[in-house]
Amino acid sequence: MPLAYSSHAIARRPAVPETLVLVAVALLLLAGATGRMPAPAVVALAGAAGSALAGARLSRLAAGPPTPAPSRSRAARRRTALPRRVAVLLDAAVVTAGLAAAVLPLADPRHRPAVAVAGLVVAAPLFAAGLPSQARTPHPAARVRLRRALDATAAGLGLVLAGWLLLPRDRLDPPARLAAAVALGGLAIAVLTALTGPHRRSGAAWCRGGAALTLLGLVALAALPVGASPVRAALLAVPPLVGGVLLTAAGAWRAARPQPDPPALPTLVWPRAVVPAAAAVAATGWELRSDGPPDLTAVLLALAVAPPLVLRDLLRAGEPPPPAPAPPARAEAPAHADAAATCAEAAPARVDTMPTCAEVPAAWPRSPGTGRAGGPAGRAELLRALAAPREARSPCGALLVVDLHAPGAAAEGPGHATREAVTAEVARRARSVVGPGDLLADLTAAGFAVVTGTGPVLAYALGTRLLAALTQPYQVPGGVLRLRASIGLAEVAGTAPEDLLRQADLARRRAVQLGRDRVEWYDAYLEEQLVRRLDLERELPGAVARGELDLVYQPVLDLADRQPVGTEALLRWRSPVLGTVLPAEFLPVAEDLDIVGELGCWVLDRACRQLAAWSAGSRQLWMAVNVTVRELAAPDFVPRTAAVLDAYGVPPDRLVVEVAEPRVAGELPTVVSRLAGLRSLGIRTALDDFRAEHASLAQLRRLPIDLLKVGPQLVDPADPQRPLIDVVVAVGDRLGLDIVVEELEVPSLVDGARRAGCRYGQGFALARPATAERVEAYFEEFPSASR
Repeated sequence: MPLAYSSHAIARRPAVPETLVLVAVALLLLAGATGRMPAPAVVALAGAAGSALAGARLSRLAAGPPTPAPSRSRAARRRTALPRRVAVLLDAAVVTAGLAAAVLPLADPRHRPAVAVAGLVVAAPLFAAGLPSQARTPHPAARVRLRRALDATAAGLGLVLAGWLLLPRDRLDPPARLAAAVALGGLAIAVLTALTGPHRRSGAAWCRGGAALTLLGLVALAALPVGASPVRAALLAVPPLVGGVLLTAAGAWRAARPQPDPPALPTLVWPRAVVPAAAAVAATGWELRSDGPPDLTAVLLALAVAPPLVLRDLLRAGEPPPPAPAPPARAEAPAHADAAATCAEAAPARVDTMPTCAEVPAAWPRSPGTGRAGGPAGRAELLRALAAPREARSPCGALLVVDLHAPGAAAEGPGHATREAVTAEVARRARSVVGPGDLLADLTAAGFAVVTGTGPVLAYALGTRLLAALTQPYQVPGGVLRLRASIGLAEVAGTAPEDLLRQADLARRRAVQLGRDRVEWYDAYLEEQLVRRLDLERELPGAVARGELDLVYQPVLDLADRQPVGTEALLRWRSPVLGTVLPAEFLPVAEDLDIVGELGCWVLDRACRQLAAWSAGSRQLWMAVNVTVRELAAPDFVPRTAAVLDAYGVPPDRLVVEVAEPRVAGELPTVVSRLAGLRSLGIRTALDDFRAEHASLAQLRRLPIDLLKVGPQLVDPADPQRPLIDVVVAVGDRLGLDIVVEELEVPSLVDGARRAGCRYGQGFALARPATAERVEAYFEEFPSASR
């Protein structure tokens, strides 16, 4: 199947410019600290360099992809325009911060704090309006929120104390000094919160941390002296200012990428505790160097740190231990029913009614009555436990929903007695892993559940232990049986029982979609993804019959003379409901729905028809069509392809069939056979997405191919894989393969591909994908173009 043209203009950011800027800033700071350069000049050059690079990154992001087609819905166009607006606002904010630093040498020394304050006043609202939204998480209990607020207050006061002691006394009167210290402390705790929270790997968290760092640098510029002494305090403002603007740009790029953010992580507690304490201790030590009288404000700030810590410990001490489970709560963990029983019981008993029965085709049976004290806890008891008053349960618990799956025909093979034995062993292993206070309950079609009173880190560790225990081989008559487990996790605090069950089961479904044998946390973005998946599953069947599929074509050029030699057909789904959907998103759904063959037949027919129209004239170009390994493995693929070529009168050597290399290894003998059959008809073959690894290079000799397509990283001087292109070209020469470099988005990559000896190239820097009419008009500019 044709894959989308994967543009890395957003997803791949070169790190070389950032590294050069950071090295330059370090050298400037060294020159300023040793008195070889005035402090205002260091601040101006460093701030201008950082903001210029960050502004360029954000400006490129604001330019964004091409404007959505008018046929797309208004909501789709709004979603496309939102990242641009965010990038524009963040761009304006970092440029404002850079300008505030850059004009310092031009301003009168008495007015330099006012310049920094002006930059702060303008940049702060721009940051506030432009920060991307963070993934929403369920609100924790009030007691938990209060405890977190007390932790933040104590840490913030420690940072305020450090700021108060480090700020100069001679230039600031006490009220202004205290205000500056509070601003510094608040911004510093904001940076810590963003960069140590559960979503610290997300682009939104990076943007928040970068914005807070940038504002921290501007506050420091407004409060610290910018004089001409050899040791200049204003140099302390340079690291947060430069680091902040670069982190903001990096976060915006990360937030705009098509891949989802990483799942929520455990909060990093130690930096939040250690950094404020270390800053306060270091600042106090610096203050004790002077022999002056004690600072009353510093003493009061130090004393103010104690009450929040005492209140936090009192709250934690007042939390009751988790309740002891009811007698059935220690019951054995049941496994699944078989497929027929599962479908029959799914309607009344499913936690989440969105999945269909088809998603559990090979599940294991339950064995009622095998647990202690009369059998396993049921769904009703589980709901009652989750609905218990907050005062009677731990506020930091978690719910785990476990799904067991017997792959392939393993679910049908063992008899009833064997299944009962395996079910009992599953229960024994689960009991050996969970704690004495944990609740095990039967969720019927959804498997079994575990409620634990531990926090997120220990709950995830419990999930991994369950995964390891349940997936160990089971001894059965005649051999061993292996089960696959998928575990979904959701935090208990502050969530209604039914919603909590739905969230944990959504996380379980995500684990199933990602290949099973994994533990997945629930977050709000996960739910959006699953709803999107359901929309795709609903709309994709029948898309061919409704005429919603379309092809665009990207020219392939000879790198020596820049003449077009062929095109690649790229599939697009123009859904009236979902807008334009790229193959990278809907092809996995098509494979799960087993309609890849239907889509592939349409693509091959449409591409050959267009190729016949172009071949009617004097132009002789090839047409490349992507196919999946599943399509290629179909017994009738070769004769069906020959029939389509014959129907349209297309010479076989004008068609190129591409298959992606990462999926070839699993079906290598079949792929070799089909590719050889295509070549026997005169059809050319290509290996797409080639990875320059030892195993990939070793299997090239077995594959009957004519073209080898590689990614741009092999010709990028900044990429560590760059030296491998020489090996690939040498192997290609020995095997008679022509090298095609894809995704050439900038002229430097085109030059790198040509110098490396690659023959062909395609990418935005050469020609963009377009409709057949526009590509034909493009070909008219090259009268002599041929293969």
